[in-house]
Amino acid sequence: MKHRRFANTGIYVSELCLGAMTFGGLGPFQAIGALGQAEADTLVHRSLDAGVNFFDTANVYSAGRSEEMLGAALGARRPDVIVATKVRGRMGDGPNQIGLSRAHIMQECDASLRRLGTDYIDLYQIHGHDPITDIQETLGALNDLVRAGKVRYIGCSNLTAWQLMKALGISRQHGLAEFVSTQSYYSIAGRELEREMVPLVEDQGLALLPWSPLAGGFLSGKFTRGGESDPAARRVTFDFPPVDRTRVYDIIDVMRDVAAAHAASVAQIALAWLLHQSVVTSVIIGAKRLDQLDDNLGSVDVDLTDEELDRLNTASALSPEYPGWMQVIQTDRAPGTTRNWDQYLKK
Repeated sequence: MKHRRFANTGIYVSELCLGAMTFGGLGPFQAIGALGQAEADTLVHRSLDAGVNFFDTANVYSAGRSEEMLGAALGARRPDVIVATKVRGRMGDGPNQIGLSRAHIMQECDASLRRLGTDYIDLYQIHGHDPITDIQETLGALNDLVRAGKVRYIGCSNLTAWQLMKALGISRQHGLAEFVSTQSYYSIAGRELEREMVPLVEDQGLALLPWSPLAGGFLSGKFTRGGESDPAARRVTFDFPPVDRTRVYDIIDVMRDVAAAHAASVAQIALAWLLHQSVVTSVIIGAKRLDQLDDNLGSVDVDLTDEELDRLNTASALSPEYPGWMQVIQTDRAPGTTRNWDQYLKK
């Protein structure tokens, strides 16, 4: 297991992060996983033994039960790891038990600390955009948590590029703690992040933490054009995130060939492709069984060749969109050349 620098901070995180969404199984999260404490302990301890030092959860996962189970599983090894959790989602029936107001953030941070059994959160992330609360109020509250020592770094999740850049600008204008990471959906089946967010992340030196790297299990190798081979697969009852199945089947065909060359699984190729993207800091994996976790952990040993990466990139490439295609055309500044225009026309 390799460890990568976390944005511009001085800490390093494992290239794989264990997500705890499968812990607890309460409410709607039962469709994702319903692991008990003993099963969670097994997965966490196996991850630790493999060199994983990064764990991710959220207050809304199984109504807080995921945080409780993760904290219990880490136990005395808590000081050795980086723990990330999130705030935004509804945690009660009251009108103020949701969102990114100062009141909700302060209340939920304390609740997460209690559930995790710790006195600090390494990475506290907003779980999405709150259209009701002014982002400056949100950033001010997060800044106060950092200054109080309850939170060490702050991050975001599921924002658009303009929302993230606006937040960074406000933080810099007012001397507030800045987001150092974004947790966003990114997979070989869903590369839309490359249009706006990836260039922003590279430009601003942020950490990128892809969630659902297997596209909700669609890249697990269980799905074929002839139908699902595993009726217990999560996609059967929880069809998320959305994918263009016809297009992704074509990508999986290439992935199967590459997997065969490495004696690897299709899932390992999906994870390895992300690990070969220089913008990625740590890939968030999830598992319901030990064999799934072991397969995911094995992805760090898959070394894709340049030719294999080219095949995978070609099969999964995004279609050109404006203004992206216009900017590609305009990048060649040599007098009298039309190389980029000709390349675009060939597409």
